[in-house]
Amino acid sequence: MNKVILMGRLTRDPEVRYSQGGENSLAIARYTLAVDRRFKRNGDDQTADFIGCVAFGRNAEFAEKYLRQGLKVVVTGRIQTGSYTNKDGQKVYTTDVVVEEQEFAESKATSDANVGSFSHAGGFQQAPAPTPAADAGDGFMNIPDGIDEELPFN
Repeated sequence: MNKVILMGRLTRDPEVRYSQGGENSLAIARYTLAVDRRFKRNGDDQTADFIGCVAFGRNAEFAEKYLRQGLKVVVTGRIQTGSYTNKDGQKVYTTDVVVEEQEFAESKATSDANVGSFSHAGGFQQAPAPTPAADAGDGFMNIPDGIDEELPFN
């Protein structure tokens, strides 16, 4: 089974091209997602992986119309590998996620606020991660008093 689910932010606006074929041309969109790593490895300063995605047809048209740099999206698809020979005669290997589904991962208001935090030079500026409450020793997290009104259930 070849199934991939990613959540990340676009590093730049999608690059969209159309195949030749007149009225039957097919839209092809390419974009890169910056996907945060869960844990930082010793000696590794990289906090995200940059994963190439390619969308075809309606998915590509959707990407062209709605996806922009800094937007957080969820992508479902499959990994596809390939290779080609570049102009210098060297063989280049590729790995892309072929998009089957894509959707917004945050509201428009949140997205507009977060898109401004993207820096062209240094990538994303991460907000500090919330610190979890101390473990009660029984495997459950302590929930502070007075938070009942913030929970989505009773």
